[in-house]
Amino acid sequence: MPIDLKSDAVGPVDVAVVVFEGNRFNGEIAPALLELQANGTVRVLDLALVGRSPDGSVDVVELEDARLTEAFGPVAGARFDLLSDKDLHAVADSLAPGSSALVVAWENSWATRLATALRQSHGEMVLLERIPREDVERAIASLDEQ
Repeated sequence: MPIDLKSDAVGPVDVAVVVFEGNRFNGEIAPALLELQANGTVRVLDLALVGRSPDGSVDVVELEDARLTEAFGPVAGARFDLLSDKDLHAVADSLAPGSSALVVAWENSWATRLATALRQSHGEMVLLERIPREDVERAIASLDEQ
């Protein structure tokens, strides 16, 4: 295990699955992830690209594969295997034929200090929920109407 990955000093970890209908993945996500990692917002821990061809066959490409290393290699310095083959195949099985998905696990580095303080204070996060984008857009629109 890399020396900088210690369980008591790791911030919250999220997994995101980004679907590209019609297999329109173009790699523009890599520079955005690089920027977020470089400025300390996140630390990419694992990453894979899964796809379902029009004939229904499944392709799973993990970061070690040259097809992803070129674009995403720099974002995954301290990496460990959070995404199992079972997880990745479950994502692939959920895709429509001719689609792909980027699956990425990242540590929310920005929250590491708070997470450590919560643990040391014997606090327990009991709810963390993302507000859907549509709800945020509606709330902003209602402010504009006032």
